[in-house]
Amino acid sequence: MNISRVAVIGAGPSGLSAAKYLLAERFQRIDIFEKQSEVGGVWYYSATPSGTVQIPQSDPQDAPIYEPGKEGDSRGKPVFPSPMYDDLNTNIPHTLMKYSDLAFRDGCEIFPTRQDVQEYLVRYARDVRHLVKFSTQVTNVALRQDHQRDQWDVLIKNLLTGEETQETYDAVVVASGHYSTPYIPDSIENISEFNAAYPGLILHSKLYRNAETYRDKKVVIIGNGPSGLDITHQIQRVSQRLLLSVRTKTPPEMLEHIGRVEEIGQIKRFLIEDRAIEFYSDDNDNDGTTIEKDIDAVLFCTGYLYTFPFLSLSPPPVTDGRRVRGLAKHFLHVEHPTLAFPGLPIKVIPFPLAESQAAAFARLWSGRLPLPPRATLEAWARADADAAAGPGKFHVFPKGADGRYINELHEWVARDTKKGEAGGKEPPFWDEEMLWQRSIYAEAKMQFEKTGRRAKTLEELGFRYEPAEAEVVTAPEDVEKTDPHLDVAG
Repeated sequence: MNISRVAVIGAGPSGLSAAKYLLAERFQRIDIFEKQSEVGGVWYYSATPSGTVQIPQSDPQDAPIYEPGKEGDSRGKPVFPSPMYDDLNTNIPHTLMKYSDLAFRDGCEIFPTRQDVQEYLVRYARDVRHLVKFSTQVTNVALRQDHQRDQWDVLIKNLLTGEETQETYDAVVVASGHYSTPYIPDSIENISEFNAAYPGLILHSKLYRNAETYRDKKVVIIGNGPSGLDITHQIQRVSQRLLLSVRTKTPPEMLEHIGRVEEIGQIKRFLIEDRAIEFYSDDNDNDGTTIEKDIDAVLFCTGYLYTFPFLSLSPPPVTDGRRVRGLAKHFLHVEHPTLAFPGLPIKVIPFPLAESQAAAFARLWSGRLPLPPRATLEAWARADADAAAGPGKFHVFPKGADGRYINELHEWVARDTKKGEAGGKEPPFWDEEMLWQRSIYAEAKMQFEKTGRRAKTLEELGFRYEPAEAEVVTAPEDVEKTDPHLDVAG
């Protein structure tokens, strides 16, 4: 493929792992563009969220805010607020979440805090940090054909000086993440009018930082995905009343753990008079409705949209924000295989999955792994579409599918890489114990919460690996039973 210059957009978990595997292939030039002032991506906490979201919100542009400047600096450094909130532990044990070549710190809780994850990512980035251009935003990526060869013109902006420059690359890694563009549906009747009448009452979980804002209020939370349930658990401790609006009922044991919450069906419409909302009484019975008046706060925990506003490509890989089109194996662009999108799947263990993808495209671009024929890439893309659970669920993996995916990519890379050539970095492989951890981590997280969030190992929570149990983890059923309220990117 004759690639020597590679651009990586984003220094979050997927961008950092991409850089590690690209560096191991010894490309002539690797540039990582990060709009924040530190690595970490979604894990780089910002205490002050932007404070505004579009209601409804379906196709926004993500603009920076600026921290207060120091003396002599009128503006300060740019901040792109992440969805991280104050009191957050991961829902994945660090023994499974980690990259293949670096463990979390000794003494870390088995489900680490956001601070531990950010510190971990800073450590992981040490040997690629010299490649990162911080406070630098990619504003446009345009394809240019040069003698039937893909070239990518990348326009970047220094957010500290305002200076714009353009560089040309042979390949581009789009690792900008998919937890920046909140999704608030426009299909709910009167949502715009209600927001105009009561500005600031409707928010998205991206702006949530702690429960204190909701003290003594009547609160509605929409969505029972992992973040929705975690935020519900925090707010119910201080709210006057909390209603959880869901499409699919939450498992009873989870509701019992959460505490003081009333589960109700989906929103039918907002009612401006009496600051009210009409709900379907039951998520499976759309004939009956219930009206709740005097609502003080509404928090949409409805996920995010895939969006790449900087990417100029026809046809566009993103249309409605529900998926990225034209990809093989969920990461490699079929028509332009010099373009990769690592880390798109959700309901997965993201760090090792992004590693596996990086191992593949790094070796493809170095020429050590033969590029499959166009017909094969198209067949892979069709197989991905056929395997999707339904509309809006293209990148949503069923439980256990990420382990199989990681091992399949490992097998492909190991089997087809040209023999006898030095270099490269080994992709991860999940053994039976890791697959077992994947099968029990949801139950373990619940036990972690019940026991005060202090456990350092799965064994402390009552989960001990027995080799005979490993057979159960390959079942494709989604037994977590906590789908997001809407089928979006998070």
